[in-house]
Amino acid sequence: MPASKVLTDEEERVNERTVLLSPAAQAADYEAIAATKAARSLDDRDPQDVTRRATILIFLGVWTGVFLGALDTTVVATIFSQISSSFGASNQSSWLATSYLLATATCTPLYGRLSDIFGRRGASMLALTLFTVGTLLCGLAGSMETLIVARLIAGMGGGGLMTTSSIIASDLIPLKQRGFVQGLVNICFGAGAGLGGPLGGLIADRLGWRWAFLMQIPPLIVCFVLVFIFVRYRVPGQTGTLSQKVKRVDWAGSATLVIAVASLLLGLSFKNNEDYAWSSPWVWAPLIIWVVFTLIFGLVEAYVSPEPVMPLRLLRQRSIFFIALSNFIASAISFSVLYFYPLFFESVKLSTAGEAGLHLLPNSVALSIGSLVSGYLMRRTGKYWWLIVGSAGLPIVAFIIMVMLDRNSPAWLTWIAVIPSGFGYSSLITSLLIALISTADRADMATATGLSYLFRYVGQVVGVALSSSFMQSILTSQLRANLTGPGSAELIEKIRHTTSIVKDLPPDTQSIAIDAYQKALRAVYLLNGGLAILGLLCAFPIREVPLSDSFEEEEQRRREREDAQSTET
Repeated sequence: MPASKVLTDEEERVNERTVLLSPAAQAADYEAIAATKAARSLDDRDPQDVTRRATILIFLGVWTGVFLGALDTTVVATIFSQISSSFGASNQSSWLATSYLLATATCTPLYGRLSDIFGRRGASMLALTLFTVGTLLCGLAGSMETLIVARLIAGMGGGGLMTTSSIIASDLIPLKQRGFVQGLVNICFGAGAGLGGPLGGLIADRLGWRWAFLMQIPPLIVCFVLVFIFVRYRVPGQTGTLSQKVKRVDWAGSATLVIAVASLLLGLSFKNNEDYAWSSPWVWAPLIIWVVFTLIFGLVEAYVSPEPVMPLRLLRQRSIFFIALSNFIASAISFSVLYFYPLFFESVKLSTAGEAGLHLLPNSVALSIGSLVSGYLMRRTGKYWWLIVGSAGLPIVAFIIMVMLDRNSPAWLTWIAVIPSGFGYSSLITSLLIALISTADRADMATATGLSYLFRYVGQVVGVALSSSFMQSILTSQLRANLTGPGSAELIEKIRHTTSIVKDLPPDTQSIAIDAYQKALRAVYLLNGGLAILGLLCAFPIREVPLSDSFEEEEQRRREREDAQSTET
């Protein structure tokens, strides 16, 4: 019998019994390991053959990208007034955020199929390259128009940072541990989003707003190097020459999907950002284009594309359909909270913008804790269905509390109201991702992940647009019913668009404005509470699939499910 020795760090493999961040003590046949390594290059190895050290460095690279992507969005939200002032283009400032979100939402689903064709490294490097180039151009932009285009380029890459990191983690980590790892990813995202505002403001004040973008370039280069060196393994379908891979790309499906999603977001952005009426051609024309190209996209994916960018058969699976719908609803109500909960303090409590923003701090803390708790529970129990249902129910509790709030509500109640929403949302999206990965076939895992993120991003935009339209409609009707006389129309418009003037109004007028805002916001919370109930109902049809401790067990269960399905048919 050949002698055995303890594996070195380079030889150690990540498997079901290897704790990711602690030393392993496994013995193996050295000659067998050497023969295997000689026979297969790093680029030909399976994901489960990646060493523990390489796995840690891979996660360091992709998670830093996730952190910077989240940081970038809140940096821009903090400094956009300085940017617009420096260019004298405050009327265009809202498009700094819109262009980024537009590109992110449209490009996100493409990275799933691209990572299957060009490999995880190719897709991840593409995302990092676009995000880095776009961010660099933001720092060097000489006009607002150039900056908006640069944000569009950065968004094309930003859409892939989170998607490719999730796909890579699913390749390297067994399902039972995957939820906990996703919790760590969400903490990176939350930390970036939380630090972006104060850090961006500090740098902009000390060095100028351009350095808020340029400071991101060095760590992004480090991310690129780590991904280039260590993301080296093969996935099924990653074969052929470069020209053959390019021919496999679903260009028609990708183009029609991008046009459809972009048209939807543009129409909603014109309604939300520019305050156009629904009857305006700037709103309804893009929405008509969205409907037309959505139908064309469906036909292309069903009858034309041999390797569709988004296989429609995935949505014909009951669990995947309801997982996607749950992602859409959860993201819609979560972002409505981010936009319309601080508004309560500015318009009803007459707090400053800074004080209002502080009331989202419990939400941020709950977001971080929720993902970790759900990941830990899934690792311990190997189940997720009950976690999905429980998490989907928590936002309902939050909206019940919000509906009861008024100008006399105690401070402690206003601080805890958002906690169930933040905890429930982060726990829900983490458990939904694990449910998706465990339900989809291994060959569809990457495209299914891209599909999930598409529904999230579109849900964010639709949720804010729907809530904003609902609130403005009720706010306007309340103000018009109670404010009459000369100059009332102009005053109503000021109250609708500038909450800061409410505290400076005469007492009688101020009371009318506060009551109007309170009723409008209460209606928004009721609307989102209804959506939360719908989200809870969508959780029940999702099927439970036991989570595997190892890749071998996972593959065995997949084969058993396929055999059972073929027997049924």
